[in-house]
Amino acid sequence: MINERLMRLEVALWQARPHAVADTAVQAIISGFGADGAEIYLVDYQLAYLVSTAAGREPLRIEQTLAGRAFAAQSTIAEDDGRRLHLPLTVYGDRLGVLTVTLATPLGPEGQDGLEAAATILARTLAVADARTDTFRRIRRRNRLTLAAEIQWELLPGRSCVSDEFELAGQLEPAYAVWGDNFDWAAAPDHLLVSVTNGMGQGIDAALLTQLTIGALRNARRSGSGLTEQAALASQAVYAQHAGDQYVGTLLLRFDLNTGRVQAIDAGSPLLYRLRGATVTPITLDSQLPLGMFNDTEYVTEEFTLEPADRLFIVSDGVSDSLAPNGITYGATALTAAFKATRMQNPPEVVRTLMREMIAYIDDAQPTDDAVIVCLDWHGRQTLHHSDSS
Repeated sequence: MINERLMRLEVALWQARPHAVADTAVQAIISGFGADGAEIYLVDYQLAYLVSTAAGREPLRIEQTLAGRAFAAQSTIAEDDGRRLHLPLTVYGDRLGVLTVTLATPLGPEGQDGLEAAATILARTLAVADARTDTFRRIRRRNRLTLAAEIQWELLPGRSCVSDEFELAGQLEPAYAVWGDNFDWAAAPDHLLVSVTNGMGQGIDAALLTQLTIGALRNARRSGSGLTEQAALASQAVYAQHAGDQYVGTLLLRFDLNTGRVQAIDAGSPLLYRLRGATVTPITLDSQLPLGMFNDTEYVTEEFTLEPADRLFIVSDGVSDSLAPNGITYGATALTAAFKATRMQNPPEVVRTLMREMIAYIDDAQPTDDAVIVCLDWHGRQTLHHSDSS
C-alpha cells in the first residue's frame, strides 16, 4: 500500500511542470496519505526563516518553531499527539526546507516511514525543478538580492553535502548583498575538492572576478588537472583578463577519501582551523601568490592529515575582522570559543550558528565585508586506520 502511494506521488511529481511541483506534491500527499493538509516550507537565503510555498503565509523562524527544529535536527518532529508531522526536505545532505503534514489520526510506524520516503522523493524533485524555474528562488528570498549576490548564489554547488567519508556545509554573508566571497566543492570516488575564494574589490566587479576564477578552476578540474595545475590555469585566466590589476585569494584543498591526507594550496586564502577533541589548532600554510597577480605563477602543494572525528573550519577575514559597535574585532579568541561551543552540532547547524553569532556581535547590522564559513566533519573510510603525521 505504502509503495503504491509513493509510486503515484513520484509519477505525479515527475509529470508536473517545474513551477507546479510544490502544489502537485501537496495535493498528492493529502489524497495519498489521507491527510487533512500539507504545507511545504523552503529555507531562506540567510538560513533564518522557513518560507511557505503557499501565498500569503507568514514565514516561520527556524529558532522558534517545531518546523524549524525539524530543519535544524534533520529529523521528523511530531506534535499534537502525532497528528502533525514536520519532515525535513534534504537532498544529498543539502537542506531545502520542511514538509508539514496535518492528519486526522496519527499514523503508525509504517505510515510515518512512508511520509518520510515521500519527503525524500519531494526533495529530489524540488532540486531538479529548481534549476528549471525561478518560482522557488523567488519564494526563498525575503529581500531583494543585489546583482552581485545573484551571481554568487548561482555559483554555489549547494550549502551542505553528506557522504560516508565526510559532511560539509558553508554559508555566505551578507546573504542578500555578498560581493566576491564564495566556496565550491566537488566529490569524486576517491577524493573531495574544496575551494574558498575571495575576489578583490566590491560589488559587481568582485562578483565577476570570482565568477571567472571559479569557472576557470572548474574547467581545469573537469579536464583532469591536478591541484597545482588547477591553480596555475585559473591564475593565468585571471591575469589574461586583468593583467595583474585584480587578483583573487583562494584556498584549494584536495581530500584523499582513503587516507585522510589533505593537499593544500594557500594562495592568499582565508583562515584554516582544525578541531580535534576539544582542542582548536590553526593550520598554518605557506602563503603563495593570489591567483592572477602575476603571469605564469607556479604553485606547490602542502599536506596535512585528518583523523576520523576531526572537524575543519575555513573562515574568511570578514568573520574574524567583524567589528562590534565598540570597535573591537571578533577575533581568533571568540572564533575558537565558538568552534568549541558548537562541537556537538552538525556542520550545517555549525555554520548557521556561527554566522548568527557573528551578526549578533555586530549588533544585528549587515556585515560591511563578505563573510564565509565552511565546516567539514571528517569520518574517513571506516575500514582504514588513519594516523596523524601533520
